Amino acid sequence: MENATERMTVNNEKLERDPVKTVILASMMGTAIEFFDFYAYGTASAAYFPKVFFPQMTPLLATLLSLLTFGVAFVARPVGSFVFGHFGDRLGRKKTLVVSLLVMGVATVAIGFIPGYQSIGVGGALLLCLCRFVQGIGLGGEWSGAVLVATENAPADKRALYGAFPEVGAPIGFFICNGLFYVLEKVLTPAQMMSFGWRVPFWASSVLVVIGLYVRRRLQETPLFKLAQERDNTTRSPLKVVFKENWREILKGTFLMGATYAMFFTLTTWSLSFATTALGFSHSEFLLLLMAAIVEFAVLIMATSVLADKVGRKKVLMTASVALVVFSLVFPYFLEGQHNMVGMLLFLGLGFVVMGTLYGPVGAVLPELFPTKVRYSGAGITYNLAAVVGAAVAPTITTWLIAAFGLHYAGMYMFGLAVVSVVAWVLTPETKNVDYTK
Repeated sequence: MENATERMTVNNEKLERDPVKTVILASMMGTAIEFFDFYAYGTASAAYFPKVFFPQMTPLLATLLSLLTFGVAFVARPVGSFVFGHFGDRLGRKKTLVVSLLVMGVATVAIGFIPGYQSIGVGGALLLCLCRFVQGIGLGGEWSGAVLVATENAPADKRALYGAFPEVGAPIGFFICNGLFYVLEKVLTPAQMMSFGWRVPFWASSVLVVIGLYVRRRLQETPLFKLAQERDNTTRSPLKVVFKENWREILKGTFLMGATYAMFFTLTTWSLSFATTALGFSHSEFLLLLMAAIVEFAVLIMATSVLADKVGRKKVLMTASVALVVFSLVFPYFLEGQHNMVGMLLFLGLGFVVMGTLYGPVGAVLPELFPTKVRYSGAGITYNLAAVVGAAVAPTITTWLIAAFGLHYAGMYMFGLAVVSVVAWVLTPETKNVDYTK
């Protein structure tokens, strides 16, 4: 990797920055690892954990409990955003990003070594929750740091495009993880997968973590943070400042993003569980469908981010939020009947069009809501509170809604969040032309 630097001009000041290739790799690699880890857990919690850690429960209760352990990390993520946001705004983006990746990686690998219920009883589930909590703390500092590395190195007219680099790490991590699960399920027997096969992706993540650490250690500090230091525009108490001066932006951003998270984990974690337990799809078959849809997801992230740089963030994301309101009401009808392939293709195909449009430009929008001195804290807290609101309980609530009221009520939680998101966008001004150096 090259060590050379490039220069960018900010308010007539020449600032050194990392080469574009380095910025792309450093921001994308971390989020790819983040989502690889999350997909590994999401897939295992839907397909294997009910039998490995909760075999004494009924199938429905085991699935609900397994999906609840999935939500533990989302509860921990705001804690991580407080910790890493504090140091990211005080000491810089680079050092904080290295530590967050290390914490996340160690916790993920440890999950692969936890004994099941047959070995240590409920202790296995407790250790699972502990590792998941630590993983969530690391994740709490990951996304915001990655998008700041990208956007604080970006030309002003390409901030959404640069912000899409870490966002596209999500489908990359998803594709690698699900591809690995698909190969394992083809090579190993169901008994072997239940015994040790599900652990392999958690162990394999150690390779990705080492690569990510290598890339990030070679980063410079972002030019805009260095400029803030030179101007003495940093603060010793970023959390105090952001909650005092930017609490409105935190609330708006949380509700702008909450429905996106609910959509994402409905399309991935919940759909995998529901399709394989209630609709007659095999696990490997549905993984192939998800992998095809995730390519579409990646394309939409990049395309809509370019569009957001041209026409503005609000037009693109407001339109997508309205589309999500409609989708949340109609998608249950796509899932009627056993092994309804046409309906499932519509569910995934249309769903990831909306999802990619919502997710791409957010990498620029949330940081643009906050000034440099509290940008790491503000963007991280907002993103991770949205994760709690939108994703922590979305798979569990959706499963419960179907059990209590029937399939046609599956989208009600996402519908409510989508309506709130539309209202939040009405109240939020366009961020495309904000002065990102302040």
